Amino acid sequence: MALPLYTLDVFTDRRFTGNPLAVVLDADDLSTEQMQAIGRELNLSETVFVLKPQNPAHSARVRIFTPERELPFAGHPTIGTAILLAQLRTTPVNGEQDAIIVLEQSIGTVRVGVRLRAGQAPFAEFDAPKLPENGAAPPSRDRIADALGLLPREIGFENHTPQCLTAGNTFVFVPVPTLEAIARARIEPGQWASVFPGPTFGGVYLYTRECVHNGASFHARMFAPQLGVPEDPATGSAAVCFAGLVHDFDGLKDGAHRRVIEQGHEMGRPSSIALTLIVAGGKLETVRIGGSAVRVIDGTLATEPRPTCWK
Repeated sequence: MALPLYTLDVFTDRRFTGNPLAVVLDADDLSTEQMQAIGRELNLSETVFVLKPQNPAHSARVRIFTPERELPFAGHPTIGTAILLAQLRTTPVNGEQDAIIVLEQSIGTVRVGVRLRAGQAPFAEFDAPKLPENGAAPPSRDRIADALGLLPREIGFENHTPQCLTAGNTFVFVPVPTLEAIARARIEPGQWASVFPGPTFGGVYLYTRECVHNGASFHARMFAPQLGVPEDPATGSAAVCFAGLVHDFDGLKDGAHRRVIEQGHEMGRPSSIALTLIVAGGKLETVRIGGSAVRVIDGTLATEPRPTCWK
């Protein structure tokens, strides 16, 4: 049996940049074990399996796997899958092809607006299904520095201090004052597992206000070896949590606030995430994630071994 397999580069408008994503269609007959094995084989940050929706009014049910485990929600799989389904299932009208793609995920139902225009990279945007909440207490500044190969004085800037937040996935957020310091950060194998135990922290997200591009507000890196992702080129679910931190530390007033997060530069995979925060009554009311994606590979996935022919 062969299943349709697509790859896309997400949070970018150019191929071979951004965060690669694999999407397997018609995956209803695959077991959880098979999905995990395929995710491990493809070895991308995430692989999405598209199934028939439980509610026929919705577009699809999706399951998301890293090389090591299933996730209840993730940003770049949501953006990439919605754009792919819009391309495959909707018809252009006067060169325009807008769609609402409704995805059933473990975290809940996610509605994604997709905009397709001739000559432009497809763009999608969704409201986060869950707002960020405080997680466990982060490790101490000294221990964080040890695990990242940095100095304790390079952890924190202005009023920003390490925090842990969750919105389906949990991250430790580490402010770093300069681009030079964030570029030097690395996983220290002898320290990592004890400082950032996998059951407590899904990933470690470093950020600074210094940016490569003038249009960006923050520059970020994300390490998640516990998930089989040594470094991620773009992390939408972390951006959802990051919104809570920006709201709290930067004292945002009521209204809509847009921030662009650049990520992936140290990996040679530059990415751009559009983060919109809507504040009402002093509280974070909505977090919106947006980005482009481009298709790279259209193919098939063989789910059964092919016979070998010998001459």
